[in-house]
Amino acid sequence: MSIAAKFEIEYLQYLDAEGKQVRDDLPEFAKNLDHMVELYKLMLSTRVFDAKSVALQRTGKLGTYASCLGHEAAHVGIGSAMKPEDVLAVSYREYGAQLYRGVQPREVYMYWGGDERGNDYQNEPARHDFAWSVPIATQCLHAAGSALAFKIRGEKRVAVCTIGDGGSSKGDFYGAINIAGAQNLPMVAVIVNNQWAISVPRKIQSGAPTLAQKGIAAGLYCIQVDGNDIIAVRKAMEDALERARNGEGGSVIEAVTYRLGDHTTADDARRYRGEQEVKDAWAKEPMKRLRNWLVAKKVWDDQKEEAWKAECDEWMDNEVNAYLETKTQPVTAMFDYTFAEVPADLAKQRDLVLSYENKGH
Repeated sequence: MSIAAKFEIEYLQYLDAEGKQVRDDLPEFAKNLDHMVELYKLMLSTRVFDAKSVALQRTGKLGTYASCLGHEAAHVGIGSAMKPEDVLAVSYREYGAQLYRGVQPREVYMYWGGDERGNDYQNEPARHDFAWSVPIATQCLHAAGSALAFKIRGEKRVAVCTIGDGGSSKGDFYGAINIAGAQNLPMVAVIVNNQWAISVPRKIQSGAPTLAQKGIAAGLYCIQVDGNDIIAVRKAMEDALERARNGEGGSVIEAVTYRLGDHTTADDARRYRGEQEVKDAWAKEPMKRLRNWLVAKKVWDDQKEEAWKAECDEWMDNEVNAYLETKTQPVTAMFDYTFAEVPADLAKQRDLVLSYENKGH
């Protein structure tokens, strides 16, 4: 029998769970130890931010929040590889990538606090990125549409979308990567495989040995990386972005990591996963391995760690205060910014709400 095609999925890793190098061909960016220290500092900042965010929710100062604990290498690796002119379409927990691109924690808090103004990022290059997307996988279609626009305009820009392991089973994801392959679009789709789609484990989400191979049917380049190894994530991203920028097509990258916390603050993961599984995942977490590698290179130590944590605490205090001191929008805002032209029924409701407010109700 003749064979129509053969495929294989490469796996990329530079640092093992203990932070030891498993290959010698480090990419150029990883040879710049000052840069690697900056990436680690952002990962640490992201973790401090995440802990503060959960605390805010628990004290009633924030709505439901999606934690990024354990995703720091994957997210910072994605954001740091992109160029300012590229576009990022996230789901709802890729804070490390967004912080790198200029999103402020106060904006994250406004969003999760129910204020849509949090989506109006003030800093570049985040200002031209997409808002958070809670509907699962729709952001992948936004990225595909952006990539098509870049191609039509002849712009050397790349659209990047992120999606969870569960979200990669949605039709929106398949539709996005299909058009990316069919039209040779400059798009990179990153599946952040944290092993759990809320309470659904990876093993019953898909029968495929890897999630990366989902891109094969679309005609995209596919690779699986250790999502707890920032060097591997950043290298895979840089290569995929360069291919896309040069007109060589899109990619699907699967970053294998683990969700160390609950799915959101409305979830209790202890109900569906065992204590030993989480303990084993903590042994492979991303912060420890990069820190050990930097310590071995003699560019990081406990003193620097504590000093940076103190800076992060001060930074977060300022951001939290800025969020809490933000003046709330008028009640009519929920009507004014939903449609370009307010429909008659909503206009009537708006007038009614306004009349109650004017009467002091």
